[in-house]
Amino acid sequence: MLSEQSAATVRATLPAVGGALGEISDRFYAGLFAAHPELLRDLFNRGNQASGTQRQALAGAFAAFAAQLVERPDERPDAMLHRIAHKHASLGIAPEQYPVVHEHLFAAIGEVLGEAVTPEVAAAWTEVYWLMANALIAVEKRLYAASEATGGGGPRTWEVVERVEETAEVATFLIRPADGAPAPDFRPGQYVSVRVELPDGARQTRQYSLVGAPGPAVRRIAVKRVRGGAAPDGEVSNHLHARVRAGDTIEVSAPYGDLALDDAPRTPLLLASAGIGVTPMIAMLEHLVVRGHRAPVTVVHADRSPAEHALRDEHEAHTAKLADAEAHFWYERPEPGHPADRTGLVDLSGVAVAPGTRAYLCGPLPFMRAVRGGLIEKGVAPADIHYEVFGPDLWLARG
Repeated sequence: MLSEQSAATVRATLPAVGGALGEISDRFYAGLFAAHPELLRDLFNRGNQASGTQRQALAGAFAAFAAQLVERPDERPDAMLHRIAHKHASLGIAPEQYPVVHEHLFAAIGEVLGEAVTPEVAAAWTEVYWLMANALIAVEKRLYAASEATGGGGPRTWEVVERVEETAEVATFLIRPADGAPAPDFRPGQYVSVRVELPDGARQTRQYSLVGAPGPAVRRIAVKRVRGGAAPDGEVSNHLHARVRAGDTIEVSAPYGDLALDDAPRTPLLLASAGIGVTPMIAMLEHLVVRGHRAPVTVVHADRSPAEHALRDEHEAHTAKLADAEAHFWYERPEPGHPADRTGLVDLSGVAVAPGTRAYLCGPLPFMRAVRGGLIEKGVAPADIHYEVFGPDLWLARG
């Protein structure tokens, strides 16, 4: 809870801070990387930094948290905090890194806003920062402890057992712990961080969902090759596609992610995805098949074309094995015979959604916002709509 005095100061200065986020972010990262170049080399996504897509991630989360404190002080922003904490835990973020971020973030705020940052203003925003930081540290501590208890712990070396080309742009990698020890438990929908050493010596990390139901010692991840267009190509995805084959090793974290299936056997479910967001849904569907889930399951997916729909055969096969399930696929470029009303963007108006449905969404933010809005119109409670965000804008999905 933000103190009353600080709340008034933050409320009054929030427009100025929010309006300057772009410049604050640029100054923050410039100062941080000048002082700690290893963070850019081995922690932050260099591609997102180069394209500018990650520039506002940290400052944006900070401002969003502050807005929540002053606009809805009786509500805890747990969804946003847990989403960020899972990402941090997958990267191995430690408590001692938070003072480093504070130092450079507040230096950037001071440089941009100048004399407007009075001692009172600095104290109020410092209170906001440490409320957020300490909340994240507490959640991350619990995540690390839970991971240790279930056989996770820190990153381990895994061997690639097999590689399969699923589409022209998506490959799956079957992996197992190189030391022969058991693979850590995970919940369907969670992801792992994969760290690789690039030709220039940098050790970059990306997150990939685990495909398939929990259980086997051999795990599977699906990697979409990121083509940047005007922006840089994805460093890790292109490295994995170009260089990693059966017999190679990669460094893999314990499983994390708060989009984890809670498969109450009598609860109707809706699993909606777009593009490579299909990967956690495949894990959920296979798990539901293994568990013999009998309540209604509605599967929704959007993609560019059937040929680009990764894991489409599994998507259909798992759905068909469930007692009461149906799949609805939308394509921008459909094949002959595809229903005309499922060409283009997802439209839930003609999709039946059972009362009491719990929904899981994964894909680009515009897709998830559209699906979420459609579900709410159909009477699904906002608290029953859960989603995963791939990329640096995960803090934007606050609800």
